[in-house]
Amino acid sequence: MSKTLTRMDLSESVFREVGLSRNESAQLVESVLQHMSDALVKGETVKISSFGTFSVRSKSARVGRNPKTGDEAPIPARRVMTFRPSHLMKDRVADGNKS
Repeated sequence: MSKTLTRMDLSESVFREVGLSRNESAQLVESVLQHMSDALVKGETVKISSFGTFSVRSKSARVGRNPKTGDEAPIPARRVMTFRPSHLMKDRVADGNKS
């Protein structure tokens, strides 16, 4: 079973590694995530060096098809968030496959 990294895990890591109080660590993590979310909502790109780039792109309206029934259904235009990992992150993940 795979583990999921949570906000609490990030806060605990900041607490242990940086030395802020648990409350300050949680506030720091929340602040960073809020800044990232706000930028993405505005359509800005969030680039974290050696990690990757989060961006928002617009998808046009189109006609989709239910694979079971073949019925067509309209899919409205929408904005979607994408993530492109950096080459360093891709390499780290690929190296993790070797263990």
